[in-house]
Amino acid sequence: MKFFWAFSSLIVTIALIWFLSAVRVLGGPPFGAFLNPSTGFWQNAESKNILPAENLKITGLLDEVTVQYDDHRIPHIFAKNDHDLYLAQGFITARDRLWEMDIQTRSASGRLAEIVGPKALDIDRYHRRMGMVYGAENSLKGIMKNPVSKMVVLAYTEGVNSYIHSLAPKDYPLEFKLLNYEPEEWQPINCVFLLKLMSETLAGGSDQFGLTNDLKRFGAKDVNDLFPDYPFHEDPIIPAGTKWNFKPLPIPQPSKGFTAQMTEGIKTKEIVPGIGSNNWAISGSKTATGYPILANDPHLNLTFPSIWYQVQMSSPTVNVCGVSLPGAPGVVIGFNQKISWGVTNVDADVLDWYQIKFKDNTKKEYWYNNQWNKVNKRIETIKVLGEKTVIDTVLYTVHGPVVYDSSTEKTAGHHENIPVGDALRWIAHDESDEFMCFYLLNRGKDYNDYRKALTYFTAPTQNFIFASSDKDIAITPNGKFPLKYKDQGKFVLDGSDPADDWHGWIPYDQNPTVKNPAQGFVRSANESPTDPSYPYYINWRYEQYYRGKRISDKLSAMQHATVDSMRLMQMDNYSILAQDVLPAMLKYIDPTKLHADQLKAYNIIKVWDKHYAANAIGASIFNKWWNKFYDTTWAVNFDDNKVYLKMPSYDRTEQLLLTEPISKWFDNPATPQKETCADIVNLAFTATIDEMLHKYGSPGAKWQWGNVKDTFIDHLASLPGFGTGQFFTGGTGGVINALRNNNGPSWRMVVQMGPTVKGYGVFPGGESGNPGSFFYNDMFTTWRDGKLNELLFLNSAEEKSKRIKTTLTLR
Repeated sequence: MKFFWAFSSLIVTIALIWFLSAVRVLGGPPFGAFLNPSTGFWQNAESKNILPAENLKITGLLDEVTVQYDDHRIPHIFAKNDHDLYLAQGFITARDRLWEMDIQTRSASGRLAEIVGPKALDIDRYHRRMGMVYGAENSLKGIMKNPVSKMVVLAYTEGVNSYIHSLAPKDYPLEFKLLNYEPEEWQPINCVFLLKLMSETLAGGSDQFGLTNDLKRFGAKDVNDLFPDYPFHEDPIIPAGTKWNFKPLPIPQPSKGFTAQMTEGIKTKEIVPGIGSNNWAISGSKTATGYPILANDPHLNLTFPSIWYQVQMSSPTVNVCGVSLPGAPGVVIGFNQKISWGVTNVDADVLDWYQIKFKDNTKKEYWYNNQWNKVNKRIETIKVLGEKTVIDTVLYTVHGPVVYDSSTEKTAGHHENIPVGDALRWIAHDESDEFMCFYLLNRGKDYNDYRKALTYFTAPTQNFIFASSDKDIAITPNGKFPLKYKDQGKFVLDGSDPADDWHGWIPYDQNPTVKNPAQGFVRSANESPTDPSYPYYINWRYEQYYRGKRISDKLSAMQHATVDSMRLMQMDNYSILAQDVLPAMLKYIDPTKLHADQLKAYNIIKVWDKHYAANAIGASIFNKWWNKFYDTTWAVNFDDNKVYLKMPSYDRTEQLLLTEPISKWFDNPATPQKETCADIVNLAFTATIDEMLHKYGSPGAKWQWGNVKDTFIDHLASLPGFGTGQFFTGGTGGVINALRNNNGPSWRMVVQMGPTVKGYGVFPGGESGNPGSFFYNDMFTTWRDGKLNELLFLNSAEEKSKRIKTTLTLR
């Protein structure tokens, strides 16, 4: 019997060992490895208490570096030379955010399937085909030509690798253990991948296929009417009427008429409306101190860990404070003793699609400039966890990579099938050196330094706002803008006609800009950069004017402004869209025809103050009502499961509502009567209230906007339990506090210029990327509640502050 129990115990032990070593957690590591007390996830737990001092010896430093950590674990790096400054930045950032750096560069370079398997194969293939690696390689060439940028990137890379080389498996960040892979050597090109990923986020979408399909279905007259080159409402970034003090280059002549074929089955990444960023600077004439104040809140996807990493960087040539992109050197948004700056997306047309006609099915040659040209081939090798490696051959033309090449076009007058494809011309493919822009901004002292720095910035095109202690303010929609004819790139272009090529570049000193305007402020919210008098074509569409208009209204009325005035503005929830359209919508509703709950909802929205506050019921009703009205207006003609059609904008819809109540677009051809605007408004209202009654019951607390809207922050890899879950808050796309779903203010910053500059800021999360750390999300509540932390800005490593909690010395 003893032998039986001993043998049974042995069998159970062997089975348990097999189970722990073979069965995986979330498709990642074996249970045994994950639970191992020496090397598993337990090793990632961190105490809230910070050690008073720490000394580390790392390779590559020329001298000693001091890092002071404050009460939010934000590093203040003091180096005795620039090389050590950037090496230390790489080391310190990797120490907090190594997995985030790794996963984002893998995403940009098309290498996610290596670690998560075939479910990531499509996104990997798309990133390879759209030329993310190709573009990063070209940018790296530009960086390495500049001795300063080369030093910065190589030092940063050396710092990251110094940290990686110090790690044992037990020290790996938690996500490496969950996904069962190891960190690999950091490469200089990885720093560039972060910029390419940002370019894809901000300028990687396109309406060209959808609009081309619209053109083929509805014709030029309707498309030009529904998609005008300048909106019904606008409040441009550069004040209307600004004079252009330069002689413009000749504008290229339009190409011959061309409508691309075989676009119906292609749906590339869309441009999502209602999402964007804000920045503004107010002159000293409107502030309490007599010095400018600058504010910026870039709107991006909200994740843990955050897309941003706070840092102060100091050497004999610089002392700068703000946020960096983990994996890229320097401070991207921030301030020093003399200047401050921030960015929003321009949304310039720097990504165009060209239809390519191949000679035959071998696709070795394509027709361009009246002759057959050889196709260049790039072999992309995509490793896939647990499966065979995928080999993809990407064809490159004079325009760029052929992203879609499976369709065929029947040429008029011929019976044979002629293969075609769609090539991508994208500014992110070009040689560039954005790191030099930030190197110079970090050290900038005045307006001239700001303007010089911008000449190095290519993509993604940004509205750079500026304020200085010299009492200057300015804004420049900036980047490397292609020289084009009007509307070039609104539709898919002819890949065979050189007239459709980009024809050079708008000179940097002719990019639209304004300094110290009479209105006393500058601002941007992704709307049109200029009025139609600007001589160059940048794009035909921008974000709606609502946020920009509200910012202008607030700043125009503001006097004796303070930092707190700016903070409160960043949390403003007032809807210009509701101000524009709600009175017109309400006038179509006959309250005598409503049942009791509908009438209750009508009475609520009738007195709603047009603020998207968390407890506002009127915001919930209006939001759903407007979206229902928009969808009902356009779905009949534009909702097609087989063909991607671009719907008109909110602005054009608003124009129909206010000025064209019997437009043909309100009519549903499937019904015997002819519908008008009044019919659609009533239909949308009834459907809205009935749906809300069904989902939430009678109007009450469940109808509050903070409950109805779905606002959350996920882990970057959507790992369950590592995000916030849904939380109760206000805001929406189209108001200054443009917080919706998991997109919104990724960093809020306010800087008070003056003899002593003071900065304030917060992002939703914390400095650490480790879910086991107190500093993983310690700033979330401050951010959620609309508050700002004063940013500690030390003048030297020796400066005393009660907020400094520990010192790290790197030798």
